[in-house]
Amino acid sequence: MTLTDRTLINTIVHEFHDSVASGHLSEDRTLERVKTCSWWPNLGNDVAEYCQKANTATGRKFGIMIKIQEPKSPWEIFPMDWVAALPPEGDRSYNASQVLVDRYSKTPMFLPCQ
Repeated sequence: MTLTDRTLINTIVHEFHDSVASGHLSEDRTLERVKTCSWWPNLGNDVAEYCQKANTATGRKFGIMIKIQEPKSPWEIFPMDWVAALPPEGDRSYNASQVLVDRYSKTPMFLPCQ
């Protein structure tokens, strides 16, 4: 399909670059995907311009990097996460688990949760 409507062109490039399903593809990958279903004069230039503007608009400055302190003893520092929606099994009365990992010894601990 050959396109000339600028609004439709911008919508197509947006969908192939910015949509949740696309995940901010690179300029080259966005161009490849757009070419699978559409073509218009200056397609490559339009995709390049759109991607450059999108990358400039979403650019973020990062904070100062700080080295994570190393623990001097067990269970002084422990990252934690959750495992949820566990399938039912036997007599188990919980469907989730909090996971702690000791940074000193790398020992995991699993705490059952409801």
